[in-house]
Amino acid sequence: MSQWSKRILSHFTADLTRLWVACDPDDVLLDEKLLSELRDRGFEVMLYEDPFAFRAEYEERYRAAWDRGEPGPAPSLVLHLRSADANELPWDIVHHGRVVRLSLAELFPRLAYSAMQQVEQEHLAGLFYAHQTELQSARGENESKDFILEHVYQLTPRSIRNPVDFWRELLRMHFANRSLPPLFALHAAGIIQSKGLFADQPVATWLASKSALLRVVQDAWYRYLANLGLDGTRTGEPPPPEYVAKIQIPFDHSDVQVLVDSMFLDGTLHPLAVHSVPAGMPSWIKAGIVQDPAALQALVLKGIDGLIDALPTASCSHKDWSEFAKRYGEILARTHTLPGAEGSEYLLAMGQQIDDRIKTLQAQSDERLHAWVAAKHYADLILQPVTKGPVMVHHVPRFLRHRRSAGEAKVALLVFDGLAFDQWVQIRERLIASTKRFAFDEGTAFAWLPTVTSVSRQALFSGLKPREFDDSIDRTDKESPCGRRSGRTKASTQIR
Repeated sequence: MSQWSKRILSHFTADLTRLWVACDPDDVLLDEKLLSELRDRGFEVMLYEDPFAFRAEYEERYRAAWDRGEPGPAPSLVLHLRSADANELPWDIVHHGRVVRLSLAELFPRLAYSAMQQVEQEHLAGLFYAHQTELQSARGENESKDFILEHVYQLTPRSIRNPVDFWRELLRMHFANRSLPPLFALHAAGIIQSKGLFADQPVATWLASKSALLRVVQDAWYRYLANLGLDGTRTGEPPPPEYVAKIQIPFDHSDVQVLVDSMFLDGTLHPLAVHSVPAGMPSWIKAGIVQDPAALQALVLKGIDGLIDALPTASCSHKDWSEFAKRYGEILARTHTLPGAEGSEYLLAMGQQIDDRIKTLQAQSDERLHAWVAAKHYADLILQPVTKGPVMVHHVPRFLRHRRSAGEAKVALLVFDGLAFDQWVQIRERLIASTKRFAFDEGTAFAWLPTVTSVSRQALFSGLKPREFDDSIDRTDKESPCGRRSGRTKASTQIR
């Protein structure tokens, strides 16, 4: 167990009391690993959001059982309050409960609180260790951001001296799925551009958005090949819109090559289909080109095998499963665009091999996901904060209200019921090709179980948990036509 887990869990001892109050304005306790540890110790965590919903659940599931001398659903209950003031709770809860106060300001006293608030929960354990072992005195705002960038995101913008340094670090960071929160992206971009690097480019956007960066890298790759005399057909996406920056990336540098090679193999980048390769071309560019249908099929097959090797396990976080889902959709979309195999026994055999590996991928991912749900990680999704994105479908309305309160003037909810991820990839690319300045910030959200329309769609539109609309849980006739087209927003996809 990490120092971080020990520090947080030391407050909770099951034999002291059965009702606890966690005053946690920064959602420290809602980390998936901490929730799992608490559950193993006999604790259940309940959010305090709606006082009426809380009272109904608490009285029915816990108070009634305790009054009868029964243990209830769990030996101990932790009521999570997203505030530092326990007096926001009903008097009887505070009177009978044991109050624990958790705050990033107190847990990380040497780092600026405003910077700490931007760090995702899954990074707090590693940052806590660095805080305890490497910091001897308090750091200011900018020094805190530098420390967090280095120890959480493995990025040291002050050491970036030239374009090769920049692209190596940027590609490495996004390849590891460590996009920066906006506050840190702006800080890092300011340092990098102060050195005269990419002064007129949206560096902060590239640091914060993997999808925005990949559009730039993809276009730069095709133009790089054109300069080498290679011309061909784009295999995965249309030509970029005019607003995508035309950047020269040092692909011929070994530090960049190794990252780009991996990104082609896992489907993050798409190769160029060419008819022939002139003599004298460097061998390392082969990962980013395909000369014939067989080469394209081989590349897709490598991507599928890589995805099988990277399957999340029962102990992984919901974010690991979300990233896997997106990669799964990209791979499936690529299989749909493979050329026909008519008249070629070799291509037919390769096509059959791809189909077989897709079935293996589907079977193994289903088995792993079932194990993950059985390990009760799914049960913790309802507790996850939604300010950085909805984790379950009923979080969507609250997340959209958060976006509106953050200043977005126009928000629209579009729900494509039953749309698979690989289908979404094709729609996305078509929209980008036909609509100027159209960009996507893609995420995922888990459906409620069972994942039927009458449950998921009502949860999505209402923002309620299924037990809160039990009178209509098996039907959808309560939805009015205007309700289905309400101004709240999201695009819903799922893996097939």
